[in-house]
Amino acid sequence: MPEPVIAAVPAGAVTFGPGHPLGFMLGPCVLESASHAVDLALEIAAIARRLAAPVIFKASFDKANRTSNRSYRGPGLDEGLRILAEVKVRTDLPIVTDIHEPAHAERAAEVADVLQIPAFLCRQTDLLVAAAGTGRVVNVKKGQFLAPKDMRHVVLKLRDASAAGVLLTERGTSFGYNNLVVDMRALPMMREWGCPVVFDVTHSLQLPGAGDGVTAGLSEYIRPLAQAGVAAGVDGIFMEVHEEPARALSDAANALRLDLLEPLLRRLMALHELVQHG
Repeated sequence: MPEPVIAAVPAGAVTFGPGHPLGFMLGPCVLESASHAVDLALEIAAIARRLAAPVIFKASFDKANRTSNRSYRGPGLDEGLRILAEVKVRTDLPIVTDIHEPAHAERAAEVADVLQIPAFLCRQTDLLVAAAGTGRVVNVKKGQFLAPKDMRHVVLKLRDASAAGVLLTERGTSFGYNNLVVDMRALPMMREWGCPVVFDVTHSLQLPGAGDGVTAGLSEYIRPLAQAGVAAGVDGIFMEVHEEPARALSDAANALRLDLLEPLLRRLMALHELVQHG
């Protein structure tokens, strides 16, 4: 089968696609406070500079699909966007954040370089069209309930709405109860639609609902899973990073510890070079 023609997607200072370095989306699952977000982003930005790694800072202003209504959701739209704007000024990193409702799109686009559609909302037409209409790149996470080739219809909705650029992200597929599995075939399959593909490593290691009212996870497998995705030819890697995952207010069980980030990025970048250039 011939290689698909992939349109490179510029997202701020980071470009995803063939002929470009492996891009990264890195940060905490949810914004915990302004000081925490800025401090963590500064650490990530320093690592990115040392490695010349293309990095987008990721964090959510609201986690609307928490397992329990007692779980921390985030600071909300107004305060969350204020924090993300501060991160952008302090670090010069591009920003990606989730939106959950069409009304969020224009507001989030004032700060974010990439608007992200959560996996459970990937088929919501009005949300996709609103995101496309902002002129920002749209990153759509494949629903845990979808086959990779079903993402064709998501791509068509966004293109019909004149999206500036489309990224597709793999984050695992439901495998029985409380488990996810990553079918590595899904990564090249989604690239067939002409979009760069990002691999969300840490969310793919969730055990949804397996904790007592929280999502459990298997962070010990971040490195091998990330390496497998890069070896399969992805254009970007998405990982949740926290200086002390056990204290994270969301997805504590599957976040990468900050002190492990630099050696892992170095390894993944070298592997990407090998895959791209032999």
